[in-house]
Formats: sequence, C-alpha cells, structure tokens
Amino acid sequence: MLNKGHDGILTPLQQRWLAVGLLVVVSVIIGSLIIVPLVTKSLALNDTKNNLLFRFQQYERILAKKDVVIASRDKVKQQSTEQGYFNEQETEALASADMQEFIKNTIVSVGGQLTSTQATPGDVSTTDNTTTFNRVVVRVSMTGNSEMLRTVLYKIESSLPLMTVDQIDIRPLRGRRNRKTGQIDSTNELNINFRVASFMKKPPQ
Repeated sequence: MLNKGHDGILTPLQQRWLAVGLLVVVSVIIGSLIIVPLVTKSLALNDTKNNLLFRFQQYERILAKKDVVIASRDKVKQQSTEQGYFNEQETEALASADMQEFIKNTIVSVGGQLTSTQATPGDVSTTDNTTTFNRVVVRVSMTGNSEMLRTVLYKIESSLPLMTVDQIDIRPLRGRRNRKTGQIDSTNELNINFRVASFMKKPPQ
C-alpha cells in the first residue's frame, strides 16, 4: 500500500512509481495478448520456411540429375540395340519361326528329342513412355535326361537375340517293360515342357 500524504494525496514520487507500475502491468498484458502470439507465429513460419527450403533444395538436386538419368537410359537403349538383344524380324510370325528353328536345332544337337513347338499369344511390355516391346512366346515339349535339359536351357538363355525360359514342367518318363523279366526297367528320360520368350520392338503406329 502506498502511504498517502497528510491530506490523502499521493506524493509526486509515489505518483511516479504508480505510473511505472501501471506501465509494467499494461506492457505485460500487451505482451501476452499481442507480442507472444506474434513471436510464436514467427517461429512457426520460420520452421515452415526452412522445411520448404530443404524440399526445394532436394528438388533442385533431383532436377540436376535428370539429364544424367536420361542420357544413361538412352545409352542403355542404344547398347541393347547394338548388342542384338532384340529380335529384328519384321513380324511376330517370322520371329516365332526363327525361335522354333533355333530351339529344334539346340535340342537335337544335345541328343534330345523335340516332341513339339507351338507359338502362343505374346504380350506387350512397356519400358517407358516411348518404347514398347512385343513378347514372342513359344511353348516347347521335349524328352531327354537332366544333362540334356541343362545344356538346352543354357544355350537358349545365353543366345542372341535374348530369350528367356519360364514355366518349366519336368516329369519322369515311365520305363518300358522288360520282355524277359516282365519288370519295368527304370529310365533317366524326362518329359519336359517349358516356354521360351523373345522380344522385338513394336514399330511406331
């Protein structure tokens, strides 16, 4: 409590201290209502700015690599063409005929027996927005032992144009009955079915 003068009026010194106190109280209220929210908002905006700046710098680094990525992609496409990975026949029928002839010669060369080859509908594979490939598929049936099969698969998958093998089904052949003993002789022969796929560029429409 301020001690008032003898006539109940504050002295000049007391009035000054009272004014200072009121000023402090008003300043605290203004700071609580205005300054503190402004500082908090400023800090939040600064964090947002830093996050946006970081993301912008990331995008800049990604864009800086764009030309390198495109150049690498074009180089790979050029190398694949030069190295003969893709079938250069003009139609799928001709490509399929080439594949069947190659497969037949491969199986016969290792002593196996080709049962049948059959062209099946292929599909279209897209590697990017501009390049599309036709997948030429041939279904193969053959008989032979495991060593023959191993050699056939190796020759097919290491050939050019590039060919891949999938959906292999292997079943042992039933042995023949021995006329003398009446027993069925065991055999190493296998009945083998698989698919071979090759790729050719689809001409632009």
